[in-house]
Amino acid sequence: MFTKTQDIERAFRHIRLFSFAVIICCSLVSAVSVYLSFDSAERSTQKVYILASGKVLEAYASERRENIAVEARDHVKTFHRLFFTLSPDDKVITANLSRALYLADASAKKQYEDLRESGFYAGVISGNISQEIRIDSVKVDASAQPYAFECRAIQRIIRPTSIVSRSLVTAGYLRPVERSDNNPHGFLIERWVSLENKDIQIQTR
Repeated sequence: MFTKTQDIERAFRHIRLFSFAVIICCSLVSAVSVYLSFDSAERSTQKVYILASGKVLEAYASERRENIAVEARDHVKTFHRLFFTLSPDDKVITANLSRALYLADASAKKQYEDLRESGFYAGVISGNISQEIRIDSVKVDASAQPYAFECRAIQRIIRPTSIVSRSLVTAGYLRPVERSDNNPHGFLIERWVSLENKDIQIQTR
């Protein structure tokens, strides 16, 4: 009788230990499952799907501070391409400059108005002149706001009788602003000045 009681108690202890082990294992599995679910959900929010030419492309979102220098350089390049690319067509000039002026403050608008009042754009149209720009380098100091930048480029002024190459160096500051359709990078160029704009080569056509 005593032996049977001991066997029952031993069996009960084994069952209790086994139950505790099962409960602990289930708790660990549940905790790991919850963690992995949250991690998967977090990673899925970092993905962006883009539809291009009928194909779904996957992109990854990132913190803006990781890409400030890249976006700032592209903002500066975009502004300069729009501001300095000219054709002997009033509509093209107006369209490019309208887009460019969304990317900068009154310092750029003043330069535009000075050129317009001096008859520069009228001369481009009447003289059948085209102007192109090649951006050589853009340096941005992203250590503090507003971000200082310097842009070096080569302008090509194509006239019916000649092609003039000019060295262009500009500088200014970039202030972060809200993104919009007209300003997708979310920067505004401030205190924009031309440091150099001189002829370096003239070719006869």
